[in-house]
Amino acid sequence: MMTSRDEAQHVVECDLCQQPVSFFCRRCGVNLCDPCVLIHLRVKSENGHDIVDYISKDDGDTCHCDSHPQNDCSAYCKTCETPICMLCVTIKHRTHEISELSDKIEELLKVIATENDRLQSFKHELERNLEHTTKLLSSISSIYKLRKDEVTARGEEWHKQIEEAVKKLHQELDDMQKEHEAVLQKQKRKFEETIRRVDDMNGKTVKLQKSKNVTEMQSFVPVIQKQESLSDVSQYSFPKLYEYKIDEYLENQLKEKELSGRIISEIPTVTSVIDTGFPANEENKNRLYDMAVTVDNKVWMGGESTELKLFDLQGHLHHTVSITNTGMYLCMYNKQVVYTDKPNNAVRMISDNDTVVTMFTTGNWVPYGVTSAASGDLLVCLVKDDQSKVVRYSSTGTVLQEIQYDSQCQPLYKDAFYITENVNGDIIVTDFQKKAVIAVDRLGIFRYSYSGKDSEFFACSVATDSVGHVVVTDFGGNKIHMLDKAGRFLRYIIPEGGIKGPRAVCILGDGEMMVGECLTGIAKKLTQ
Repeated sequence: MMTSRDEAQHVVECDLCQQPVSFFCRRCGVNLCDPCVLIHLRVKSENGHDIVDYISKDDGDTCHCDSHPQNDCSAYCKTCETPICMLCVTIKHRTHEISELSDKIEELLKVIATENDRLQSFKHELERNLEHTTKLLSSISSIYKLRKDEVTARGEEWHKQIEEAVKKLHQELDDMQKEHEAVLQKQKRKFEETIRRVDDMNGKTVKLQKSKNVTEMQSFVPVIQKQESLSDVSQYSFPKLYEYKIDEYLENQLKEKELSGRIISEIPTVTSVIDTGFPANEENKNRLYDMAVTVDNKVWMGGESTELKLFDLQGHLHHTVSITNTGMYLCMYNKQVVYTDKPNNAVRMISDNDTVVTMFTTGNWVPYGVTSAASGDLLVCLVKDDQSKVVRYSSTGTVLQEIQYDSQCQPLYKDAFYITENVNGDIIVTDFQKKAVIAVDRLGIFRYSYSGKDSEFFACSVATDSVGHVVVTDFGGNKIHMLDKAGRFLRYIIPEGGIKGPRAVCILGDGEMMVGECLTGIAKKLTQ
């Protein structure tokens, strides 16, 4: 039980006279006893007073009338959009539209509840994004450590190859030096011997000038005439190697190193033919558009149909999946096939149970070619009106990078079509309007452009092999162009029997690729 001293310590006193408090003025924020509350009410206040029992001073659930603070609101004026007391109803608001306060409270609570549900849903999405971002942050150091280790390993390999190339070049130079020295020594002896003979001729000439022996003079004339002059003495030139640029020489050596052990046939063999069975487009007769190879060496085919078809390399159909539109642009991502839905500006994935899952949408930009990047992201070609760009997306649709302009702020692309990523990180795009292949590095900095070799170039699909060769289908030229990593033309790939209207292409392995004929719907496996 509390003592009288304890009670005295807990008595709240009036702010004016220090007597026990009975009331509280909410407007002024003061504690008041019974006598002082009358005095306080007489004091003029700009906002009036709001007197309540002290025990209910913290009760904020009651709505008090602005015009009559001593009254609780019990009605709502729809005309003025404000809560009012009953006194207001009969005076200031008597001609206005009045409703029950409880009806307005119910209406407002519904709005608040709806908005709160929206915010809670948004919060869940934020929490998922926060969780994803937190995971990225926790793993980013290990990811970049792995990338740095890969760079270090690749750098060490390059150093090793460069050292081998330099060693080879040194040996060639040593061998050439020995050969050069031997030839120059022989040339030196030749010059010395010739000079000795010229001196002998000179001595003989001086002697004969003092002689009258015609017979000896006659016999000497043919001898001196046969003596060779300087123009008759061959001179050795420096080896061809010294005219080389060292950088170019080393690059050629490294390229030979990359291609060592690989036999590349000028005319590849067609080792299997697959009739995909896609119907022809009524307007342009196109059938087969794109393909993507799986980890177990099967190939997804997309064409003029709302189906994707999975074939093995012998041409047997293993699976068919229904999609939302024609399968014009495909890639593999985390072992699942991904395609772009142009009519709905979306990127979609086929799940394990054949359900179409929307990965993300692309706003008012239309998605074209799509490819998975070594970083685990997706690279997508986007087109809007006369603009085109490449965007790097995370798996959840977060925009990580946009590539649209060169260093001079000029558009890189007119109509970005198909896309792939090379082993060196280059992002390679075919541009249908420019009739070109355009490559940028992983930062989006322009690397090179290729517009064909000898004739008009209709660049369609693009793929790269394990050593960085770039292969591009030439629809109009009925051939495939092979470039090196720097975009330099290496050769044409034209299989025996030819290829008609090539569009889709994918690399199966070293020296093997699958090429699709757009108009016939036939896919051919080529072995080099």
